[in-house]
Amino acid sequence: MSDLIQETGDEPLQALPDVVNYVSGFSWKTVAGVLFVAILMIPASIYMGLVTGQGSMGAAAEWVTIILFTEVCKRSFVNISKQELYVLFYVAAGLTSAGALAGGPFAGFIWNQFLEQGEAAKAFHIANKIPHWVVPPPGSPALVNRTFLQHDWLAPIGLMVFGSIVGRLTGIGLGYTLFRITSDVERLPFPLAPIGAAGATALAETSEGRETWRWRVFSTGCVIGIIWGFFYIAIPTITGGFLAKPLQLLPIPFLDLTPNTEHLFPGSIWGLNTDLGSVFTGFILPFPMVVGNFCSSMFVQMFANPYLARHGFFPDWHYGFNTIWTQLVTNFDFWLSFNSIGMALSVGIIGILTVAVTIFKRRKEWFGQRGPSSTGLGAPPPGRGDFPIWLMVGLWFIGTMASIGMVHYLVPGFPIIWLFFYGILWTPLSSYISARMIGLTGSGVGFPMIKEGSFLLSHYVGVDIWFAPIPLGDYGGAAQFWRQVELTGTKFTSIIYAELIMLPTILLFSFLYWSYFWHLGPIPSVQYPYAMLFWPRDAMQQILWMTAWMGGGGGNPMVRNAIQLPRILGGLGTGLVGYGIVKLSLGAFLGGMGSDLFYYGLVGGIGAMPHGTIPMMFGALLGRFYFAKRFGKETWNAYVPVALAGYACGMGLVGMCSTAIRMIGMSVSHLPF
Repeated sequence: MSDLIQETGDEPLQALPDVVNYVSGFSWKTVAGVLFVAILMIPASIYMGLVTGQGSMGAAAEWVTIILFTEVCKRSFVNISKQELYVLFYVAAGLTSAGALAGGPFAGFIWNQFLEQGEAAKAFHIANKIPHWVVPPPGSPALVNRTFLQHDWLAPIGLMVFGSIVGRLTGIGLGYTLFRITSDVERLPFPLAPIGAAGATALAETSEGRETWRWRVFSTGCVIGIIWGFFYIAIPTITGGFLAKPLQLLPIPFLDLTPNTEHLFPGSIWGLNTDLGSVFTGFILPFPMVVGNFCSSMFVQMFANPYLARHGFFPDWHYGFNTIWTQLVTNFDFWLSFNSIGMALSVGIIGILTVAVTIFKRRKEWFGQRGPSSTGLGAPPPGRGDFPIWLMVGLWFIGTMASIGMVHYLVPGFPIIWLFFYGILWTPLSSYISARMIGLTGSGVGFPMIKEGSFLLSHYVGVDIWFAPIPLGDYGGAAQFWRQVELTGTKFTSIIYAELIMLPTILLFSFLYWSYFWHLGPIPSVQYPYAMLFWPRDAMQQILWMTAWMGGGGGNPMVRNAIQLPRILGGLGTGLVGYGIVKLSLGAFLGGMGSDLFYYGLVGGIGAMPHGTIPMMFGALLGRFYFAKRFGKETWNAYVPVALAGYACGMGLVGMCSTAIRMIGMSVSHLPF
């Protein structure tokens, strides 16, 4: 392997060269890529989502698209730039994974019709309470005939189009603003940003007829992904077409050891992911963060959960539960309040205070020495295709106010003060905290149960608010996306052009393909094992939240009992005190950034399953103490993002090929000859 990816001196060894010139990535090749993904990838994503739950097809759509165009351009003696390849990558990801389910926004209508007609809605008597601007009423010809070509769908489809447009306005506006703050002003490293950029760069090099170390590393990772994907994806997918139970050489998605360890560690979950992606993640994440994640995950499962189980803190847990149910009930009984809310709040408070102190200390460097511009954020690099900050903030504000107005029109009885809190205060604040965490560690920080908790606190009676387009979101990840665009040397205006063509395309083809699948038969059904197994469980969870408060002391008490203020305050205090202890004890040894990463890893590991933290720790140790010494630290750090992109490509290729074989088999089996 070392001979395959050894350095040849063809260019300085770095994951990505410094960007000097920015080039537009939008061209006729991008338009052709949009059509290719829409026609071929969307149906595969829909099918895989219903059968296996992997609706985004992993990285298949993205990597298959850019590899195909690379090869076509090579044989046509046409060079395709890394900027064009990255825009294609972005388009493929957006078209196949848009919406709550795979296959575009019409997937949400398929879920809503099942939710309304399912057993859970009937059991809680809410089927007739779901508003008609969400899904046609029970017994409607649109549902009986399983068709979108019926007037009862006009209101739901109109609301969906409105939400798609508003969502893009707020996402682009606020996401770009966060990028300017965290990347241009604060200079955060964004450790995971080079992955997608490195893959596009490697493929662009081979399309130009030159193969540097980057392409060799990418190919190595791709081969590893293909080999592992054959056993992990291809065999189960293909054998599922002619066997009653698919043949799985590796348990998917993990090896569940919880029933085998419950007497030694009651209330704990144990297992091991069978996807090599966790090991690759350990290669690339900061080492202190991985160590912290591993330590807290092991502590919770080995000591905390058994103690809590033996002392009655898990009343709904019983012997015999598997990983899924053990994690569900223990989280509901204790960790929801303590960790998911309390500890998360401590991370948010620490992030806000850290940012405030950093800005105060470096205000002269950022705003004085660099010279303030009219935006107050400094002048961006020339030629990058930046937008005026006032315009981006204006897009976010217009989109937010439009959402507030629409929700107030649809649900006039819900307190409008909560809508302003969601859109004007909480969304930008939480998005900034998340963007800063992603810029530092590669992973964001979420503030769960904000919507659910506020709905309960408002004492609003009715299920309609749960379906309204609430102006609440986390756009922190968009900051890393714009950083990736910058690393590839792609002009930012290319993304806007791509969005303009993506929106009508995804609306059209999502309608066509979901109409086709729904017309073939009910969804879910025995033809779609994942949906048949998991959709009823997910529907029950959603309805439990919706029926938690029904007015007059009625409703389902299970959810209300799970949120307890003493445990929230305990988690908040533990998080703040723990941060102080880590800074005092490890600050000198790890440095300021290292101790912060270790602490964030500790917090993230409390709710993480050992199934992923164990292989991730193995990858971190392997990378730090073997590969880094063998290749050199700088060389290894340059290899890792490119190899990870190659691995994702290899797994994606296997997934696409096996899915195509399975779909061809299904089509042939229904032919009358």
